[in-house]
Amino acid sequence: MRLPNILLTGQLYDGFDEEYVCPILDEDRVVDELENKMKEGGVIVDYHGCDFFPERWFHIVFVLQTDNSVLYTRLEKRGYSIKKLQDNVQCEIFQILYEEAMASYKPEIVHRLPSNVPEELESNLDQIIKWIEEWIKDNNS
Repeated sequence: MRLPNILLTGQLYDGFDEEYVCPILDEDRVVDELENKMKEGGVIVDYHGCDFFPERWFHIVFVLQTDNSVLYTRLEKRGYSIKKLQDNVQCEIFQILYEEAMASYKPEIVHRLPSNVPEELESNLDQIIKWIEEWIKDNNS
C-alpha cells in the first residue's frame, strides 16, 4: 500500500506546502484510515517516514538508504527544488529516517537496505520476500 495514493484519494492531507510543492499529510487521519487494514495484517506500508505509525502495526521495518551523490542525481532528475533536494540529501547524511525508525520501533525489527542501483532493488526484494516467507512459516505453525 503506497501512502501517497491513499493520501490523495482519501483526502488525508491538510493543505499544500508551497515551498516543497507537496501535500501536507494529516497524520491522525492517515492512522485512522489505515487502522482496520493494519489489523487484518498482510499489509506493506511504503512511506518516507514512520514516527507517527503505531509500533503495534509492524513486525519489521526496512529503511532504504542511498549514497548522497546517487540521491542528489536521482532527485535532481525528478525536478526537485534546490531546497527540497538539499533537505533530502541532508536527511540522508544525518540518517534521520533510520534514527526515527530506531526511536519509534524495537531496534531488532529495524533493518537498513541499500537503494543505489537496480540490482540492489532486486536484492532487497529477495531479502524482503525471504523474511516474509520465514515469518509466515514461524507464525502459522
